[in-house]
Amino acid sequence: MKFDNILTRMIGTKYPIIQGAFGMPGTGDSRLAVPVSEAGGLGILTAISFKDPDMFQEDLRIAKSKTDKPIAVNFSILHETKFVEDYFDDFLKITLDEGVETVFTSAYTVSNIGKAVKDAGGTWIHKCATIRHALSIEKKGADAVVIVGLEGTGFKNPDQHTTLINITAGRKLIKIPIIAAGGIGDGRGFVAALAAGAAGVYMGTAFMATKEYQAKDKLKNKIINRDITDPEYIKKLHKIDHDVKPSFASGVVDSVLPIKEFIDKIIKEAEEVMDEFKKFGMLK
Repeated sequence: MKFDNILTRMIGTKYPIIQGAFGMPGTGDSRLAVPVSEAGGLGILTAISFKDPDMFQEDLRIAKSKTDKPIAVNFSILHETKFVEDYFDDFLKITLDEGVETVFTSAYTVSNIGKAVKDAGGTWIHKCATIRHALSIEKKGADAVVIVGLEGTGFKNPDQHTTLINITAGRKLIKIPIIAAGGIGDGRGFVAALAAGAAGVYMGTAFMATKEYQAKDKLKNKIINRDITDPEYIKKLHKIDHDVKPSFASGVVDSVLPIKEFIDKIIKEAEEVMDEFKKFGMLK
């Protein structure tokens, strides 16, 4: 099955599957990003996971030496400080000088970063938690937007909707491509997001359960063995505070696989779902 759409053409990938950005040191680097890109998705280096610009540049060059597929860089701006200015001046300059074509931003003010990326001829994709913020960033010139549903991990927003509502309702309001995030971890979730109107999917927890993700087996086993009837799992959806535990994707990710096998599995499952649609006359 060929997945050729506005997003794959925009970011230059085989599949509209994007690896989430990981900010902890040692997690958002080339060891994860390269195999994701090699498998047909879009791997991301996360700038804040590096101690300094030199380490970032070294790892970006390692990534480029190991794959000729697209690699993206993510900038998470958590608050407005002098650090943000340095972040912009140093890390972004390296990113653009090294020829990275797709840059992701998230959280706080990012207009300067987005403008610099666009001025350099690159693609700017912003990640946010609400449709209201997605509409705002569209007006500022973003090429696409990732909207994270309540099912996702990280900071919650009182105005946040579920992933399904983000896509079905957001599609009526937002003209640029929407990328679905939050609770997606298998082929059926991937197809559901596309059917709802997303141009692609952005997965964090699901990639945490891959062999290449730099974490102990204890975390990965917790993800794949998650009991979705566990009260703590259910209560997680309603927490507004910062929660970095694995997302609701942990309810569908069932094994720790190498990244290529994981992405191949998603595509195979997606094809099986589409075949089901054809079998029952829902597609021709």
